[in-house]
Amino acid sequence: MKRNVIEINEDKCIGCGLCAGACMQGAIEIIDGKAKLVSESYCDGLGMCLPKCPVDAIHVVEKETEEFDSTRKNIKATPSIQPMQTAHAHTHGEGGGCGCSGSAAKSFDRSVSFTLDTAPKAETKTKANVSEDFTVPSELMQWPVQLKLVNPSAPYFDNADLLIAADCTAFAYGDFHRDFIKGKTTIIGCPKLDDNQYNTDKIAEILSKNTIKSITVVRMEVPCCGGMIQAVRAAMLKAQCIVPYSEITISTDGRIKS
Repeated sequence: MKRNVIEINEDKCIGCGLCAGACMQGAIEIIDGKAKLVSESYCDGLGMCLPKCPVDAIHVVEKETEEFDSTRKNIKATPSIQPMQTAHAHTHGEGGGCGCSGSAAKSFDRSVSFTLDTAPKAETKTKANVSEDFTVPSELMQWPVQLKLVNPSAPYFDNADLLIAADCTAFAYGDFHRDFIKGKTTIIGCPKLDDNQYNTDKIAEILSKNTIKSITVVRMEVPCCGGMIQAVRAAMLKAQCIVPYSEITISTDGRIKS
């Protein structure tokens, strides 16, 4: 089958191991001082390793290769991270751990509300300052919203301000409707669970068939969500869509990251 996989230029590679640490499938190992792709079937093609390479030795290419083995996740420790001691010993954050959203289990203290000084946008509503019968209205302007379900020729796309959001963002950020959906035509998708080439082609078709006024992309801070940015940028290039464009990152505890 034809799909995206990474390609490593060993002449450029300095063997730092940063790419291996960024790979969520354990597809890259440092062998004889050079980064090597263990198997193309282990590579999901999202290119999360690309921004970690300090010498631009890695690129994503489209080629005939094996089907992606989606069952393989985080099964190898690499030179840039500490070996796992137990099933619960993942480390996360800058320079550590697998970086995948599935294993970054956290709990958040919701008893403390934001103040006007600390809130990213506006004061967070809590039971203390909102009456029980208060209903937040939906700002959704169309249906469906899932990328695989929308019709690229649907009339709501023409002359639209387009919101393309990773589907976890609406659950993480409390005022998602008011701050992001309001006034926009919305598409949601997951760069990790969906085929990223499909995402790119479908978004490019939407952009090609309609007059789009602007594009806003909202993603989570987890590395795999970078695939959404990759798909949208590639789609804009493919469709030659030059419009105002912005990216917003949501942290896993529900804040807008600066």
